[in-house]
Amino acid sequence: MSDTKTASTTDSAEFANAGRMTQAERRERSEQELLEATMRVVSASGVAAATFDAIGKEAGYSRGLVTQRFGSKDGLIRSLISALHGWQREALEAAHVERMDGLSALCAFVELHCRSLDGREEDKAYYMLLAAAVADRLETRAAFAESHELERVLIRKIIERGQAEGSIRKDADADATALMAGCALIGIRMQNMIDPGTEIAPIRDALVQSLRARLAPV
Repeated sequence: MSDTKTASTTDSAEFANAGRMTQAERRERSEQELLEATMRVVSASGVAAATFDAIGKEAGYSRGLVTQRFGSKDGLIRSLISALHGWQREALEAAHVERMDGLSALCAFVELHCRSLDGREEDKAYYMLLAAAVADRLETRAAFAESHELERVLIRKIIERGQAEGSIRKDADADATALMAGCALIGIRMQNMIDPGTEIAPIRDALVQSLRARLAPV
């Protein structure tokens, strides 16, 4: 099935560029555009509106291509989650978090998450999909559970790195603290969705202060 956009949604220059792209490049571009379309549809109209027809139309592709690329709603959500983890890694690398001591890295991780609460479609869509999966007991809950496990492990490794180098107390329960921090970030994001007017900065600062007080060596 062709992944070239319809004439109504692109111009001749785009067709020319698409013709020069390799099959792998065209596939990557179409998948990226379909994921971005998914986030726009979910953010604007809700989870129920995110049908393959609506996503394909929003991206300028056919419904068949959405099915071909992702197979099912679960496959689509897993691809979206994978993309979001990729963007998170890029943000952490750009902030040079790996060069910080463990405690500073943990606090930077929290601050990066909170700074992203700016109405970005990708974050809003993720948590709308998460809420629907939990509320409606959808099969996609497993994909979100795996995603949050990855986050827990990532935070735990930051804490363990801090313990090894001495910036975090060695007697701290790294796993429980990682889960606590992850749950706090989920709560902050959900509160922001419920009330977009919520002031995030004081909540962020309180969480960072709590982590420093709990984890800093005596």
